[in-house]
Amino acid sequence: MKLGIVGLPNVGKSTLFNAITKAGAESANYPFCTIEPNIGVVSVPDKRLDVLQAIYSSKKIIHTAIEFYDIAGLVKGASKGEGLGNKFLAHIREVESIVHVVRCFDDENVVHVDGNVDPLRDIDTINLELIFSDLDVLERRMERSVKLVRSGDKTAKMEFALMEKIKEHLESNLPVRTMEFNEEELTFVNILFLITSKPVLYAANISEDDLMSGNTENDMVKKVMDFAAGENSEVIVVCARLEEELSSLEDEEKMELLEEYGLSETGLDKLIHASYKLLGLMSYLTAGPQEIRAWTIHIGTKAPAAAGKIHSDIERGFIRAEIVAFDKLVECGSEAAAKEKGQYRLEGKEYIMQDGDVVNFRFNV
Repeated sequence: MKLGIVGLPNVGKSTLFNAITKAGAESANYPFCTIEPNIGVVSVPDKRLDVLQAIYSSKKIIHTAIEFYDIAGLVKGASKGEGLGNKFLAHIREVESIVHVVRCFDDENVVHVDGNVDPLRDIDTINLELIFSDLDVLERRMERSVKLVRSGDKTAKMEFALMEKIKEHLESNLPVRTMEFNEEELTFVNILFLITSKPVLYAANISEDDLMSGNTENDMVKKVMDFAAGENSEVIVVCARLEEELSSLEDEEKMELLEEYGLSETGLDKLIHASYKLLGLMSYLTAGPQEIRAWTIHIGTKAPAAAGKIHSDIERGFIRAEIVAFDKLVECGSEAAAKEKGQYRLEGKEYIMQDGDVVNFRFNV
């Protein structure tokens, strides 16, 4: 899974990236200090894997991973080449979802490219640049398809009509993700790779003072939440400065500091949980003496397709899936005891995988 972290310069974007990936991306108090996208790979925390390792005495644990792209700051006019312009926009097309960091704190020591902090104006600035970029891509695609439409090609006509509908929506300054499509239309929309069709998670970045005082939903954060609700996007509240501090601590010290602030999880955990929800993802598990591993799939995936995440041969030769629910396996204490108590079951090709299924796929190629 690839997530692009975006935002105006000096909103805390690179600070948050540094914290969650410990990658050490440059972070400075001036625009465009991030020129190329920094990429950090983060293991998805899953305590279930540690529990399974204890049960199976496995040699290693393999977590599922997320790639975070810290993409250079965007300013008004970027779609026309201002700031870093299309360099930014080219990188963002590679990600599956966008984490839009929005500054929700005042600090006279941290400059703002527009002179003052206004989260809705900041969101609007970036959204408009992405919309303009999508319009450019769409218009070029429409120009290329005119000949086919004139030839009477039915598919080309349908696609052109859909592009006209999308273009009209974009010209109303609305992102594609706020449109509704049927299954056939969605298949075509996905191959257009429009930036504004990607789901967005807004990360409202607050100050340590607000966090300490319990004012985690200040007036700026509330504005972001209201805006996000209007387009069915998700919002998490983070303090990038605190996350930076947490990233340098050992687990025990980290938990102590979180408790001081009245928090139960880090910003990274929040970000991952919200991203999984946003993209409709979950994990199933495989376990044995060699390794314990988590595999990320979409909610609603059937057993053969889930098996294909491990290897295409397993999907092709799928026979059955031998499955036990994680909670039931832990309750029994061992694989043998779970089988003895009838907790294991055999599922066929139509079985829809559930979060936390511990699976052994049977196949023959």
